[in-house]
Amino acid sequence: MGDARAQLGADAEMAVADLLYVEGFEILARNLRLGALELDIVARRGPLLVVTEVRARSAGWLVGPFESIGRQKRARLFKATGRLWRQRKQWMAGVTRVRMDVAAVSFDRGGTRVEYVAGALG
Repeated sequence: MGDARAQLGADAEMAVADLLYVEGFEILARNLRLGALELDIVARRGPLLVVTEVRARSAGWLVGPFESIGRQKRARLFKATGRLWRQRKQWMAGVTRVRMDVAAVSFDRGGTRVEYVAGALG
């Protein structure tokens, strides 16, 4: 089961990274570990740095991907983003704005669907 879940997550992150790339973002990192914290996708377009939390769901889940981000997860994402700011200064040169987004990726018989909400955690 763990391998299937890991593959689902990897496929979802790839779909979101592709979407961001098409929108003109440079993908700086995927699954960036910052100590015990992790950021799914870090991307940049000009002075805008975007941190995206990716949630994947296959058909049949009762809780939607957006609803699955609770207070504790939000706190960890904000903490990781602060750590990113301090540890990756080379990425921050010229950055004037940081945005925290959420992407929900659904996989079903109809294919892959990405719902992207810019500033969802901001």
